[in-house]
Amino acid sequence: MSTIPVTHEIEEAPWTNPDRGITAMICLIIAESAVFIIFVVGYIFYIGKSLSGPTPKEVLDLPIVSTICLLSSSWTAHVAVSALRKAKVKACAGWLAATILLGFLFLCATAKEWYDLIVIHGLTIRTNLFGTTFYSLVGLHASHVVVGLLLLTVAMTLALRGKINEHHSEKLEVLSLYWHFVDAVWVIVFTVVYVLGR
Repeated sequence: MSTIPVTHEIEEAPWTNPDRGITAMICLIIAESAVFIIFVVGYIFYIGKSLSGPTPKEVLDLPIVSTICLLSSSWTAHVAVSALRKAKVKACAGWLAATILLGFLFLCATAKEWYDLIVIHGLTIRTNLFGTTFYSLVGLHASHVVVGLLLLTVAMTLALRGKINEHHSEKLEVLSLYWHFVDAVWVIVFTVVYVLGR
């Protein structure tokens, strides 16, 4: 029988808390998802229940170009974060500018759509159930785009002034998570409003 003591040392990886910013953003996204779900379900519930016109089929066109702009902005936001991780601050600022431009083009297209709906077709939030649910859902999304653009503009300004570096990449990633969420919600809104709702 061996008298050599046997010790079983198991090296455990030290526990590290998840990043607070990412955790907070995930919680915000979960809460905001609940709000959007309520609006989407409301929109779906009231499809075709308007007693007066205009109807979605009569006035809505597929916003293909603006959708491409918004979805492309998710890629540019991702590239901006990647550039900052590699300490390429000027490149990060450039990609943030591209993200802002694409998001702004999306908002301009939304504003033109609303102008046409209100002025040309007479569809307001009080015209019928379609108007109420359309402006509520699309307006909720647009308000999130505006918030995202403001935050992206602050990040770009800081990058241009040299106030951020690669150590801030996780904070920019938190912002990019919000922007990806806004884009993902648009896929749902686009499908429900412009595809199924017509």
